[in-house]
Amino acid sequence: MVRVILCYAFCLFFSQLKSQTFQSPVSVIYTKTTTYSSVQNDAFSFTGNQAALAGIKKISAGVFSERRFMLADLSSYQFNFALPTSGGNFGLQANYFGSSLFNQSRFGLAYARNLGKIDVGAQFNYHQIKIAGYGNAFAVNFDAGAILHVSEQFQTGVHVYNPTRVNFGKNSEEKLPVIYSFGLGYDASEKFFIGTEIEKTEDQPVNINAGLQYSFDERLFARIGISSATSVFYLGAGFSWNEFRIDATASLHSSLGITPGLLLVYSVAKKK
Repeated sequence: MVRVILCYAFCLFFSQLKSQTFQSPVSVIYTKTTTYSSVQNDAFSFTGNQAALAGIKKISAGVFSERRFMLADLSSYQFNFALPTSGGNFGLQANYFGSSLFNQSRFGLAYARNLGKIDVGAQFNYHQIKIAGYGNAFAVNFDAGAILHVSEQFQTGVHVYNPTRVNFGKNSEEKLPVIYSFGLGYDASEKFFIGTEIEKTEDQPVNINAGLQYSFDERLFARIGISSATSVFYLGAGFSWNEFRIDATASLHSSLGITPGLLLVYSVAKKK
C-alpha cells in the first residue's frame, strides 16, 4: 500500500511541476511568506527574491525540513545563511530532496544591495540530480530580482529564475524552466504582515501564493497561506527565545494529505 501511495505521489508531483528539474518543498511558500516584508524578515526571506537579502540586518542562519505526505522518500531539507556587510549582503542556500534512489540538490550563492528605494539581488545556482543505476547530471544557472520600497509599509518586486534557459544534462534533454514572479507586501504594523506573489512557470498555469503573519507578542507568532496551483494550504506557529526561533509547520493537499515541517532560525546582530 505504501508503494502505491508513493508511486501516486511521485506521478502527481511531477505532473504538477512538469519541466522543473529541481523540486521545491510543497510548503516552500512558508519560507517565502515574508519576502516582501521590511519588518518580519529572516534568513529564508530571500528564497523568493534575492533582493530581500538586502533588508536583512542581522547575521542569520536557518534550517527547514519537511516530510512530504508523511513519506520518508519524499523528504526535503533547506539551509539558508545571510551575512550583512557594509558593501552589500551575501547569502548561501542549499536544498536537498529525495532519497538514495533518486535525489535532487541545489547550492546557491546570493548577493544583494540597497540602492536607495530599490533593493537588487542575484543568485548563482548549481543543480544536481542523481538516479541510482543511471548516474547524475548537473546544471549551472542564475536568478535575480528587485524590490521597490514604495513606502515604509508597502513593498513590491519582481523576480526571474533561469532567464538564460539553461538545460540539464550533457545533451540538454532535461529542461529547467523560466519562472517569472511579481510580489506585493504590506506591513500593516510591526505585528501584522500580509503578502502575495503571482508566479508564472514556463508551460504551466499562473500560480498565486498568498500568506499572512501575525505576532501575538515578541515571542509568539503564527502564519497561514495558500498556493493556488497545487491547492495547498499551509499554516505554522513560531516561538522565539533570545537569538533562536523555532516553527512547527504543516501543509495540506486535498488528495495526498499532510506534510509536516520544522524550521529553526538563529539570528545575531553584528558586533560593531
